[in-house]
Amino acid sequence: MSEQKIKVGITQGDPNGIGLEVIIKTFLDPQMSEICTPVLFGSQKTFSFHRKAMNVEMRFNQIRSAEQALPRQFNIVNVYEEEIPIEFGNSTPAAGKYALKSIDAACEALEQKKIDVLVTAPINKHNIQSDQFQFKGHTDYLEMRFKNPALMLMCSDKFRVGVVTGHVPVANISAIINEDKIVQKIKIMSKSLVEDFGIRKPKIAVLGLNPHAGDNGIIGTEEKSVIAPAIAKAKSEGMFVQGPYSADGFFGSMMQNKFDAVLAMYHDQGLVPFKVLAFDSGVNYTAGLPVIRTSPDHGVGYDIAGQNKASEESFRSAAYLACDIFRTRNGWKEITANPLKSHSHERESA
Repeated sequence: MSEQKIKVGITQGDPNGIGLEVIIKTFLDPQMSEICTPVLFGSQKTFSFHRKAMNVEMRFNQIRSAEQALPRQFNIVNVYEEEIPIEFGNSTPAAGKYALKSIDAACEALEQKKIDVLVTAPINKHNIQSDQFQFKGHTDYLEMRFKNPALMLMCSDKFRVGVVTGHVPVANISAIINEDKIVQKIKIMSKSLVEDFGIRKPKIAVLGLNPHAGDNGIIGTEEKSVIAPAIAKAKSEGMFVQGPYSADGFFGSMMQNKFDAVLAMYHDQGLVPFKVLAFDSGVNYTAGLPVIRTSPDHGVGYDIAGQNKASEESFRSAAYLACDIFRTRNGWKEITANPLKSHSHERESA
């Protein structure tokens, strides 16, 4: 395998938030240059503004394309030349506009294989809305852009949790979940655990929707009519899946430690316990895509933006995980490649 360092594309996120602060803090650590070659899609002017606000020195290499990125340097692709207004802690249309410019440029580089993986800094889901971006977050946008169903999978060294429904109103959850959707998410999760995390026979727990997992139909019927049949179907296709479990009892007794991943029915059911246990180091991974994208598990942090108080631990973990998945996925491709096809091709070429 090539010794070339993994090229990590980075989006700047909302420039009025803490995204650039945690990026700078992460790559001030010289050890990061031993792991990867960072490429920020943004602007040297916006980057310098944040760097000065933090009162730190950090050299960078200004380039026109990610192909020009140099190892052992922090590289910046200038997506825009203008000097934009930075208003720490405020949601502004300009912040959303330039966050989207960064995302678009980074995704284009990812499509063209000019970068190996993508790590996204937090965006504001309100100010980024436009004719070009009408999505509830990165995951929905990436599903559309890379034409693959995806799974938001929160990862830490403690456990992993994915969700069937992401950023949707609680009132709509019951109508959205169905057997096919649950099976689809289980399949994405199982495949990712094998190919991206190197777990040969992953064990997956599935949570119920209602309190006490419906209590045999007394509190709700979705467990019997939708979730249990989905679990049975996944089992029939050879996956190790258990449930549906009552969420409070499951996490209260730390049963997540017995599984490789947990599938929750909705956002807060999975993310509340995850962030309680792994907020500082948690990572959001978009499983199921042909490309690799991670992000920190926190938001724009307007309340502390510009104050040099943000922790970079989650962003650093996101960069580490993206690189780990890249290596594991490439290793999986190598060991599952068809040697007969290669041999046949060699004979035809002789």
